[in-house]
Amino acid sequence: MTSAVRRRIAALDSEAPVYDIALAGQLVDRSTSTRRLDLLLLGIFAAIALLLAVAGIYGVLAYAVGRRTREIGIRMALGAHPASMLRLVVSEGMKLVGAGLAIGAVASLALTRLMQALLYGVKPADPLTLAGVAALLCAAAALACYLPARRAMKVDPMTALRVE
Repeated sequence: MTSAVRRRIAALDSEAPVYDIALAGQLVDRSTSTRRLDLLLLGIFAAIALLLAVAGIYGVLAYAVGRRTREIGIRMALGAHPASMLRLVVSEGMKLVGAGLAIGAVASLALTRLMQALLYGVKPADPLTLAGVAALLCAAAALACYLPARRAMKVDPMTALRVE
């Protein structure tokens, strides 16, 4: 079809230069490929950062539960319910997550000027986007807190008191 287009343009104006003929979709793809690659890499790095954050929260809480096994065993021996141990560990983890979310929200609002060039159709300080990201982080952190908390629920008081 390229030769037919060239002949038609030559018939209208023989002096008109005809070069780099492409479909409109191809032209759009060429013009947005750099931005698309930037956003793809940003998304990949964000997913890796989320996984690292979840692993970090899990590691800190697993370590804390391991260090407090004797205390948890004493609480269980004195009549604490496993559900209260779950609430204790998850609430401690979520307090840390809440502090991190507050600091992160302030930092993200301060850095929106740098990201403004990458955004299309979304305001830099879009409340819905910020709330969605905060909810995603809370859900991931809650899962990371739940796993060590479940281990704390299963602590046998006699075994915990015999250790040491």
